[in-house]
Amino acid sequence: MDEGDWIDAGASAELDTRGHLDAELDQRPVTIVRVAGYLRAFEDRCSHDGEPLAGAEIDADDGPAVVCPRHGARFCLRTGAALTPPAYEPIRVYEVRERDGRVEVRCP
Repeated sequence: MDEGDWIDAGASAELDTRGHLDAELDQRPVTIVRVAGYLRAFEDRCSHDGEPLAGAEIDADDGPAVVCPRHGARFCLRTGAALTPPAYEPIRVYEVRERDGRVEVRCP
């Protein structure tokens, strides 16, 4: 892929201050977090009920994983796989990088 396939999601400093960044790829909301020193980007939508994962707990010890705030479904932040019911379908995860003080997400 060429350089045009990366979308600027915001400043690295803002990620460190807020704990997350929000972006939009192909009209899909995406959340970017830093977990154990690694950037992770995932679609901000639970595959179980289609609702946002906004405010979800990030579990750095288990995979790492994002935990749906409504029903407790867990998703692997590396692969997007659903780890626990009631979710059985994965969420989308995206390649993400830090460059020149900015966080960028690769378009699918």
